[in-house]
Amino acid sequence: MGGGEITDFEIGSDLLSRCQPVDLTTANTLRLPCQAERYVVPKTLRALQYAVNEAMDKRWPITLLGGGSNVLLPSKLTGIAIRPGMQQWWLESDGESVVAYVGAGVNWHSLVMTLAARGLWGVENLALIPGDCGAAPVQNIGAYGVELKDVLDGVQIVELASGNVRWLSAEACQFGYRDSIFKKTLADKVVITQLALRLSKKPLPRLGYGDLAARVTAWSSCLAVAQAVCAIRQEKLPDPQVLANAGSFFKNPLVSSDQLSRLLQTYPSMPYFPQVNGQSKLAAGWLIDQCGLKGTRQGAFGVHTRQALVLVHFGGGNRRELLQFAEHIAHRVFEQFGVELEPEPRLIQA
Repeated sequence: MGGGEITDFEIGSDLLSRCQPVDLTTANTLRLPCQAERYVVPKTLRALQYAVNEAMDKRWPITLLGGGSNVLLPSKLTGIAIRPGMQQWWLESDGESVVAYVGAGVNWHSLVMTLAARGLWGVENLALIPGDCGAAPVQNIGAYGVELKDVLDGVQIVELASGNVRWLSAEACQFGYRDSIFKKTLADKVVITQLALRLSKKPLPRLGYGDLAARVTAWSSCLAVAQAVCAIRQEKLPDPQVLANAGSFFKNPLVSSDQLSRLLQTYPSMPYFPQVNGQSKLAAGWLIDQCGLKGTRQGAFGVHTRQALVLVHFGGGNRRELLQFAEHIAHRVFEQFGVELEPEPRLIQA
C-alpha cells in the first residue's frame, strides 16, 4: 500500500497531520492509479471519530472507502481517505433467529462462508461478493434473488458533521435496486461502522435462479448453497487478483411493461425478470453481448470474454479512458435497444 498508510494511531496525536501520500492503486480492484494525500484505517469507533473530527476541524475533504471493489477512483484524492477497519463481530440469539453484529472492516465473503458453515441462513446467496461489510448497504448488494435489505436489521453510522453515533433501521436506509439513502441524502455525510444482520436457524433456501437451482436442492445445506454460488461466480467472473475488474460494471436496466412488449416483438428470446412495481429488469450483460461487444478491447480496457457485464483493466489505463469505453458500450446498447445503461460502481470525486 505504501509507507504513508496509518492503520492505528494514538488519539490526540498529530499523526494525521503528518500523513504521507499513499498509493491506492492496489486498494481498488480495477487497479486505477490513485494517490491519496492522507489515508487512515481506524480500527475502533473512537479512532474513527477522532479522524473524522480532525478532518472536519482542518476542513480536509473526506473520502470514505471500503474494499475498493465497487469504486472508480480519480488520479488524486486530496484531504483524507478513511477506510473503516473495525474487525469485531458477534452473534446474539433471538428465538428462532440470530442477529449478527458485524464491524464495517470485516471481509464480506469471509463472513458469509463462516455464517453458512454454522448453519445460519440468509446471506448464502451473496457469497463471493468482494469488499468490506461497511460498503454492502451503500449498493444494497445482491445476487441470485437475494439483496442485503432482505436480511439487514439496521446500520450503525457516525455523522461526519458532529461525530455522533446512531443506528438506522433497514426501512430508513431507503433501499432500492443497487441504491440506498447512502447514495442520496446521506451521501458523504455519514460513515457506516457496523451492520446488524438477522439470520435464520431454519432452512430458508432461495433457489429461484436457474443456474443455482440446477446445482442444489431445497434440502441442501446453506453451506452447500454458498459453495454452489462460489462455483458459478468463479466460472463466469474473473478473479480481480488476476485480472483487474470491479465486478458488474452496469446495473441491469429497468423498463416499463410497454417497452418490454415492444422489445420482445423483436427479441423474443430476451431474458427479463418481472418486478413487483410492474416494471421488468433486463440482463445488461445479454444486451451488451447482443451488440457483439463481448471480448472487445479499447486500449487498456475490455469487455470480459465470458461475462459481458464485466469490464476489465489490462493495465496502464486511467479512469478517463475507462469512462470513455463505458460510454461507448452504453451508446451501442442504446442505439440497438433504446435502453439506457447506468454504471454500477461509485464515481469518487477528486
